[in-house]
Amino acid sequence: MKQCEGARAQVAFYLDNELKGDELRAFESHLAACPDCRRLCDDERSFLALVRAARPLYVAPPELRDQVERTLSNAPATYAASPQLRRRVQQSIWQASATALDSSNARRASMLAFIAIFILAVVWLIASRRDAPASGPSEFAVRAVEMHQRYLRGQLPLEISSVSPEQITRWFTGKVSFNLELPPYQGPPDQEKLYSLEGARLVGFNNDDAAYVAYQMQQRPISLVVTSNSVVLPSGGEEIVSQGMTIHYALVDGYKVMTWSHKGLTYALVSDLEEFGQDSCIVCHAATKDRIFIESLKPKGK
Repeated sequence: MKQCEGARAQVAFYLDNELKGDELRAFESHLAACPDCRRLCDDERSFLALVRAARPLYVAPPELRDQVERTLSNAPATYAASPQLRRRVQQSIWQASATALDSSNARRASMLAFIAIFILAVVWLIASRRDAPASGPSEFAVRAVEMHQRYLRGQLPLEISSVSPEQITRWFTGKVSFNLELPPYQGPPDQEKLYSLEGARLVGFNNDDAAYVAYQMQQRPISLVVTSNSVVLPSGGEEIVSQGMTIHYALVDGYKVMTWSHKGLTYALVSDLEEFGQDSCIVCHAATKDRIFIESLKPKGK
C-alpha cells in the first residue's frame, strides 16, 4: 500500500515525462505489477489525450509569439526545486487526494474536472492578456511591497518572533481594530514544513494600524499585510477570479503582489516566487480541505 501511495503521487509527473533514471524505472516496474495503479494511470492518460485533442483553443499571433520568445530569452534563470522538496510535494499531493482517488469513480471524475478547468482557464488567461492590459497597482499594493523591502533591509524589525500562528494571533488581539486569525500549518507532522512563520509586527496604513506577518518559503521571504475593508479595498492590477473571490495581481519593483478581500479584511501577499507568486498562497492553503478550486482565471470584463 505504501508503494501505491508513492506511485499515485507520481502519476502526473510520469505523464509529463518528468521522471528520470531510477525513479522512472521504479515507477514503471510498479505499474507492471499493480493493476489498480496501472488503471489509474491509464485513466489519466486517456483524459489528458481528450484535452490535448481539443486544442488549439486559441492561436497566438506571430507578434505575441515573438514577444514571448524575447521575454523568455532575456529572463533570468528560474528557481529549481530540490529533489527533497519535490518528493515532499509529491507526498502532499497524494495525502491530500488519496481519499478522493479511492472512494469512488465520481470523486475521481471531480478531480479530473478540476484539472480540465485549470488547464482551460490558464489557456484563456494567456490568450486574453494581449487584449486586456492591466491597470496600475493600487496604493495598498505599492505600500505592501515597500514594507516587504524595508523588512528585507532590516528597517522593519519584528515585534514578535514566533513560529506559532496561535501565539501571533493572540499577540494581535487588542492591537488592531479587526479580528485576525492566522491559519495553523496543516501539513503532515512527520514531514519537513514547506514554509515557516517567522513573526509579526504592527504597521500603519491610511492612519490606521495594520498587521504585518513574515513567512519564509524555499528560503525566500514572503510578506502578508492585513487591514480592514473599512480602511481600504483591493483594486488595480490584473483581476483574476478564483473561488468567487477577485484577486488583484500586480508586479511592483520586481515583486509579485496579490491583494484580495475576504470576510471583512483586505490582504496583500508579497513575494519573489516564480510565475504569479501563487506558490506563496500555501501559507494559508497548505494541505487544507478548502484548497482553492480555480473557477476561472478570466480577467473581468472579458
